Amino acid sequence: MYRLFFKRFFDILVSVIGLIIAVPILVIVFFILGLQNKGSIFFFQERPGYKQKAFKIIKLKTMTDEKDNEGNLLPDNQRITKAGKLIRKLSIDELPQLINVLKGEMSLIGPRPLLFKYIPLYTQEQLKRHDVRPGITGWAQVSGRNSISWSKKFEFDVYYVDHLSLWLDIKILWLTFFKVIRSEGVNQTLERPMQPFNGNN
Repeated sequence: MYRLFFKRFFDILVSVIGLIIAVPILVIVFFILGLQNKGSIFFFQERPGYKQKAFKIIKLKTMTDEKDNEGNLLPDNQRITKAGKLIRKLSIDELPQLINVLKGEMSLIGPRPLLFKYIPLYTQEQLKRHDVRPGITGWAQVSGRNSISWSKKFEFDVYYVDHLSLWLDIKILWLTFFKVIRSEGVNQTLERPMQPFNGNN
């Protein structure tokens, strides 16, 4: 019953409350990013959602669009703004995804939506992560976030799909709050980013 109905109700209720609470913060952040990014505030990227259906994830834009002489984007560590570093550290850049949740494209809790290029690399078991809506946070994020391997992340994702419940969602939300506050489980930096998934890691 929770999976089929109450989870969606829970998503909408918490997202509305979250957006209302976040308004003062977002107004300030929009102003700062608008100045640093010459009016560009949001970042959109196509990701696979429930049953691999495409949607555009919404994030705050923490990098500029600066390019080299050949027209290629500069490395991430050269494009991120000063404000962008803090916004990422506090996970404020993820807040606009509450809009994705209200639209029904995402859930508050679920496997993180990755890139379409990874889908052919998944095993049949790993593909189960698309049997639920992707989430802003998830069991993998509170169980190690970026300090664990891709294969371990996918194990946590599949565990979540198989054991989805109200109490597990509440537990994940509670743990997410403390993970963000303490910046735990983040072992990569802009100079040493998380390695892309290649089907073996």
